[in-house]
Amino acid sequence: MRAVVTRVSSASVTVEGRTVGQIGTGYLVLLGIRTGDGEAQAEKLAEKITGLRVFEDESGKMNRGLSDVGGSLLVVSQFTLYGNCKHGRRPEFLQAAKSAEAIPLYEFFLRRCRERGYTVETGQFGAEMLVASVNDGPVTLILDTETL
Repeated sequence: MRAVVTRVSSASVTVEGRTVGQIGTGYLVLLGIRTGDGEAQAEKLAEKITGLRVFEDESGKMNRGLSDVGGSLLVVSQFTLYGNCKHGRRPEFLQAAKSAEAIPLYEFFLRRCRERGYTVETGQFGAEMLVASVNDGPVTLILDTETL
């Protein structure tokens, strides 16, 4: 699994003119699921993301976590994180899991984040979404379960 995690002061997802997910302070998480990923990867990534300490303390150091600032998560499925641009100009997505495999893992990941006590908003799996965010910092991290 792969995630792009951005510290935000606010973020939202709109589908067909309707806001389907919205948060204030927290993380916008773009989540990609690869063919062959399983619950172990989803658990590992949920633990890592919810445990990050990237909010500044009174000394200006990134020393506070999501729980310290009362933050939330906005998780958006993003199969294009597994786009391969090695050949030609058009990416191929052969590594990205198909919906039948990806949806249960996406939902498992959401559940694991919620079980840790966090408010989790989402986009709409498979929909054309407009994602808006006010990046804080900006602080953006790329996490991949292959290297965690």
